[in-house]
Amino acid sequence: MISNQSWSDARQVWDHHLMRHTPHPCSVIIGLGSHDLGVADASAGFYLRGLAPVIVFTGSTSSTTRDRMPRGEAAHYRERALELGVPDSAVLVEPRARNTGENIRFSRTVLDAAGVNVDSVLLVSKPYEERRAYATARKLWPRVDIVSASSPMTFEEYAATIGDDRMVVDMLVGTLQRLLVYPAQGFMIEQPVPDEVAAAYERLVEAGFTSRLIP
Repeated sequence: MISNQSWSDARQVWDHHLMRHTPHPCSVIIGLGSHDLGVADASAGFYLRGLAPVIVFTGSTSSTTRDRMPRGEAAHYRERALELGVPDSAVLVEPRARNTGENIRFSRTVLDAAGVNVDSVLLVSKPYEERRAYATARKLWPRVDIVSASSPMTFEEYAATIGDDRMVVDMLVGTLQRLLVYPAQGFMIEQPVPDEVAAAYERLVEAGFTSRLIP
């Protein structure tokens, strides 16, 4: 069972991860691969609203996706988008990336090869990855406008869709740790973390939500 304190702390960390950008027309939609097909759903929805002429789905596999997405995250995302009405001609697939930095770098290569001129990106991720995705893209692709977006939902709604509350909280904690340590390693721009969010993060670590932390 997750205590009321930990649940409250997780909600606070969740709120910090959201960028709350307003999606608007961009040169391209980039859907970042993960265990969550909701990223493909959101990307398809933005395309069908006319917010970009092309989607890049990027991602290989990881320990959390190998079983449920054996053909690779990007391939499964593409299949989902086609089911939702996105034409095959509007989807590019980048199947090699294994982290957010590679998602950005390899997607740029795919877009260059396809002759797509990019001055703005609608970057679609899981809700709790919005800030990390934005910070990474701003570091690696500083000359384009980045709009960070996801499926609009509350923390409780998201946890219910995943069906594993502890995994979700572990992911929130791991993502915040990366916001704290990756800027010094050159992986992303620095994003200030309010004291109350940092305190909630520390309490969650002390409570044992550590499976997604890096050494």
